[in-house]
Amino acid sequence: MKRILILHGPNLNLLGRREPEIYGRTTLAEIEEALDLLARELGAELHFLQANSEGELLAALHAAMDWADGVLINPAAYTHYSLALRDALAALSVPVVEVHLTNVFAREGFRAQSVTAPAAKGFVAGFGPQSYLLGLRGLMGLIGGS
Repeated sequence: MKRILILHGPNLNLLGRREPEIYGRTTLAEIEEALDLLARELGAELHFLQANSEGELLAALHAAMDWADGVLINPAAYTHYSLALRDALAALSVPVVEVHLTNVFAREGFRAQSVTAPAAKGFVAGFGPQSYLLGLRGLMGLIGGS
């Protein structure tokens, strides 16, 4: 069974309530439930963390170096400026897939810049909650899962 770290960045705990016209009404708990269902099908064990603190995300990535087979991350706002997060992702020896609910390239100009994406093997955006599921499928393909 492949062990996958799923990281959700700042404000994603507000999904379903925060700007539903942009991010939809699906909650983070519902996304994680759908990911768990897919993981069982694909033979993966998921470990979830949502953090509004950059330091918590960094600590989770550092710890994952000892146990994870892959990382699926939505860095949220940190996507656009966190070089520390980018460096932690680049330090991993396992594949990383970055996901976003919205098409970041079709939104405000600053969202079109991802400093974290170059540290990822794959990038999925614009499919709402399905971005996470597509990202997990892609990640499992990269690590030799289903």
